[in-house]
Amino acid sequence: MTDVTKRHAKLRLILTTRRRQIQTDLDGRIRKDRADGSKQGFDELEHSEADTQGDITLALVQMKVETLARIDAALVRVDTDQYGSCAECECEISERRLQALPFAVRCQSCEEHLEQEQAYARTQTRHNTSLSVFSELRS
Repeated sequence: MTDVTKRHAKLRLILTTRRRQIQTDLDGRIRKDRADGSKQGFDELEHSEADTQGDITLALVQMKVETLARIDAALVRVDTDQYGSCAECECEISERRLQALPFAVRCQSCEEHLEQEQAYARTQTRHNTSLSVFSELRS
């Protein structure tokens, strides 16, 4: 077995273990929500707290579903021998990064560059929005 094959087998195990954990958590959460949904008789404050808790739960579920999709995509990359290569520069993603974030698609350098671009775009959008609001106030 080559080093690359060993590495992919190890990372596949990490991915499948993480996927199983997330799926088990989601299944448990769904069962719990169904059981809790049958309980009624909230007063207004309890209903408001339940709505807030429901929103938080929904956001957590969405994050877990997105993580499952990323893990599934990483498993496909393992099967097609594309796993571990940066989608931007095609360099090898460090094993340390893949251990920490097994579904990473970019090396740390390319990820940081992308995040800087996104931060700059957000800043420009906020700047343009505030200029627009200011010009509307002057009109």
